[in-house]
Amino acid sequence: MTVSISFSNQAETLLRAYQTIRQQSIDLCAPLKPEDYVVQPMEDISPPKWHLGHVTWFFENFILADYYPDYQLYDERLNYFFNSYYESQGPRIMRSMRGNMTRPPVEEVLAYRTHVDEKMAELITRQKALDSKLHMLVTVGLQHEQQHQELLLTDIKYILGNNPLHPAYREQQPTASSPAPAPQWISFPEQVAEVGYDGPEFSWDNERPRHKTYIHSFDIQDRLVTNGEFLEFIKAGGYEQFEHWLSDGWNWVKQLQQHTPVYWYREDGKWYEYTLNGLQPLVLSAPVTHVSYYEADAYARWKGYRLPTEQEWEVACAELYPDIPADGNFVEGAAFHPLPKIISDDYQMLGHLWEWTGSAYLPYPNYPRFEGALGEYNGKFMVNQMVLRGGSCATPFSHMRLTYRNFFQPEKRWQFTGFRLAR
Repeated sequence: MTVSISFSNQAETLLRAYQTIRQQSIDLCAPLKPEDYVVQPMEDISPPKWHLGHVTWFFENFILADYYPDYQLYDERLNYFFNSYYESQGPRIMRSMRGNMTRPPVEEVLAYRTHVDEKMAELITRQKALDSKLHMLVTVGLQHEQQHQELLLTDIKYILGNNPLHPAYREQQPTASSPAPAPQWISFPEQVAEVGYDGPEFSWDNERPRHKTYIHSFDIQDRLVTNGEFLEFIKAGGYEQFEHWLSDGWNWVKQLQQHTPVYWYREDGKWYEYTLNGLQPLVLSAPVTHVSYYEADAYARWKGYRLPTEQEWEVACAELYPDIPADGNFVEGAAFHPLPKIISDDYQMLGHLWEWTGSAYLPYPNYPRFEGALGEYNGKFMVNQMVLRGGSCATPFSHMRLTYRNFFQPEKRWQFTGFRLAR
């Protein structure tokens, strides 16, 4: 049975959110040149053109096709191009081949977006009482697009950052910095804590249900590990000493000959870091970013500590942050890079960087997986991945919850990833 939501401004509010978020994707691509839209320098990266098409396909395929009367697909062939991993939605191009697709051109993808946006606006405004399932699907689509906005920024950074010219995404003066304050330990007692989301607003299925978990007493540092601290690890030979590394991590180091985080360069004895503002001197007090789980874990072992579990992280965050700070370092702040800690009560837990935890990505007890095609969204990836928490400088503020569970394989590091220490 379907339930209708009869609030008079429900459709208007939803449409306004739809139009705002859809425009944000276009705005993020505004600094790009036409050639930037197609490049795919590694398999994890998707061309910006593909992102713009895929999020549009999501609305057309999962909403318009079912809810808009007598809807005709804009172009049936686009399903093959813009399906990502939905086995239930038919065949698709290999992920690694997305950058080889010069057609459809960018202007056709933008025309596709315009067509779908017009039909979505008609669909939403025609509702006298908004069907609860339709409202949920549109909300999922918007949350999905915000995830791809973060991917857009990180993929654009990889596309431009691997160009030998190190072109800037946008020109902006780098933020002034001062030495980082010494890290302090914050203590939390042994407890039976409740973690996970339980509320009326949207959350992903992997954040539910809220449940009890036993937490040993622990300490966690009040800020993220900095570039300067990680540079000490490098200078001490951390990448050459197997003792600090997990077996898989040590094999990864030897195979890829990794010796620094992504985007670090040394020229004439000085360290530089590629940012979306171009190549800049390495800011020692800024949080280290673009590191893998293997690197984070190795550094923690080198220091004699460990990474926090995701449950410890959530317990600490819930106590330190009564609300998510609207002025935090999220994508709306347009810093597009993690910033040094300046004030004592900025614990850098929400915004700045996704933080690696020591927890494997697994379902919560009684995990309520989405039904139908959306059930492919999170549940089928719950193996061989680690949980990250806290959002980043590329995450939209309205997309964030302290219960949000991000997840990546332990070797991945093109995202804005960092870490803090626990004991």
